[in-house]
Formats: sequence, structure tokens, C-alpha cells
Amino acid sequence: MKTFIPFVALSAALAANAAAAEGKLTISVYSFAQDAYKEALYDPFEEICDCELVIETGNSVERMAKIEANAADPVIDMAVISSHDALSLAQKGLLQPIDTSKLSSFDKLYPAAQDPLGDNMGVGYTFYASSIVYREDLVTIDSWGDLLGDDLAGNVSLPNITGTQGPLTLMMLDKAAGGDASDFTGTISDIGAHADDIVTFYSRSSELAQLMNQEEVIAAPVGRFAWSRFKSSPLPFAWAEPKEGQAGGMNVMIMTANNGNEELAYKLMDYWLSTEAQTRIAEALIDSPANMDVTLSDEIAENLTYGADLINSLNILPPSTIIAERDAWVDQWNTEVIR
Repeated sequence: MKTFIPFVALSAALAANAAAAEGKLTISVYSFAQDAYKEALYDPFEEICDCELVIETGNSVERMAKIEANAADPVIDMAVISSHDALSLAQKGLLQPIDTSKLSSFDKLYPAAQDPLGDNMGVGYTFYASSIVYREDLVTIDSWGDLLGDDLAGNVSLPNITGTQGPLTLMMLDKAAGGDASDFTGTISDIGAHADDIVTFYSRSSELAQLMNQEEVIAAPVGRFAWSRFKSSPLPFAWAEPKEGQAGGMNVMIMTANNGNEELAYKLMDYWLSTEAQTRIAEALIDSPANMDVTLSDEIAENLTYGADLINSLNILPPSTIIAERDAWVDQWNTEVIR
């Protein structure tokens, strides 16, 4: 009996095999700092592996949509993305488990980064803290609750609910009000009640930096990865240490299901997580290391989310909570805040 192979399946297999044979690996990444990434990561890896990296960039929504649209014939081999977006892809069956035995630095990762999604569907490669950047010559910030206080009315910006910083800010405002991060309904309502006091709900840190350098905003929540935009300003910006602590998040590496290029993808993952590469990336002030063996100078570390004490103290919102509650948050936000 002859075995019949559908033409589409055969074409997909041939395309995947061709990409692997050509030594090409297509990765989907955030668009920021790509020149720095090229120097610190891409070029050194290509030289070692004698291969070619095809870099695709875009925002999370665009990149996730491309992975989903091409599920039957993956055009992305590997991606780096937020932990909750990665979990969303995993729940749709678009990812494959990562064989951690192929990652020589796996045991060097902070425990929280080793299996952040469950079932080895992703591995963390960078942490980030989130706090409040503010003009220390104009205001004092002691609590996340100060963001909605009278002293900042008309001079504060908050992140949009759909951005990475949105849910983290809800969590910390809820904590400041005595909540336990189980229900943000009251927090969203509180933001809605103060909507007229908020200059804008920003979507990108570059947008926020411009507003703060123009002195239209004097305080806003922001991720540590964007701190350099403010630290280099001639204006006296400071990083708050609120009594409730700092929020935190993690970006992860993922492998698309049935991409046919797993061997090369594992090589890049392994290199990216190595002490050598993580140190070079950190020293370039691109990302904070998830590898515990990375040692940085005080000058470099001050700009990053670095060290066991800080990482273990972060208030991290579980990815599963974000996915389960996001639609309800957005609906309430659109009704009570964006009106």
C-alpha cells in the first residue's frame, strides 16, 4: 500500500528542512535596542554557529498574531516575549516544551526563571523591576498611592491597561490601598475617578520620556529597562523606593511548535543564557540578567534589575492571573477610565 502525504504537509516539511539546511534561524524579538543586540548577541552567535539569524521585530500583538496565523507552517522558530503573552500562546497549542537538558546554563538561572509558565513552555532570560520615576526637585514619592494623590494631580501619567506596565501598576495601587491583588475592580474605579487628573495613559516608554522631558509630567510608573532614558536627562529624575516595594516581571524564550529548526534554536537559547552572553548584554545596558553567575560593577548594576535580594523582593503578578482577568480589566477600563 502506498503512503499518501498531503501536499501542504510535505511542502511545510521541505521548507523547514531547507531552512535548517541553510543554517538560518528566524527569531521574533522586541524592536528596542536592536543595534546593541546585534553587537552583543547576534554577531557573536553567528560567528560561533556559522549560521544566519533572521530578526523579526514588532509589538507583542503583531508578533503573537504572526505566530498564530502560521501555526500550520511556522515562519518563526523562536521568540522572546512577556511571560503572560507566552502563556497565552502555550494555551493555544502554539508552543512546544523546552528540553532544558539542552541548556548548559539552566541550573545557573534564578529559580523563578527556570519554569515560569509551567510544563517547561518557556524559560526566563531577563527580569525587570517597575517603580515610579519622578522629579525629585518637585515632589516626594513614598507610596504607589501617591500617584493618585493631590500633589500629582494634573502632572501624572499612568500606563495604558493593555501595556506591560498596566497590570503591574494596578497590582501596586491595589496593594497601596490594602488589597491582596485578587480583585482590581476597586482600583480601576479609583483610577476612573481621578481620570481628569491624569495627563495621559501612555503606551510606550519613549512617549513617556518625551512628556517628562517636556515637563508636562513629573511622575509615572515605568520599567527599569527604560530608566536610562530618564537618568541621562538634564532634569533631576529619581527612581522611587515605595514602601509597598517594586513590581516586577519577566520576559521568556519560547519555541514554536513543529518548526523543524529546533537544533539551531536550542543553540541560540543556550548561548543567550550563558554567563558570557548575559554579562555582555547587561554591560551594554540592554537587559538585566537571569543568570545568577553574572557579576556586574556597581555602576552597571545601578541601571538594571540585578541581584538575588532585589529579584526575590519583586512583586510579580502571575501570568495566569493576567490572562484570566485581562478581558474583564479592559472592559471596565474602557467603561470607567476611557470615557
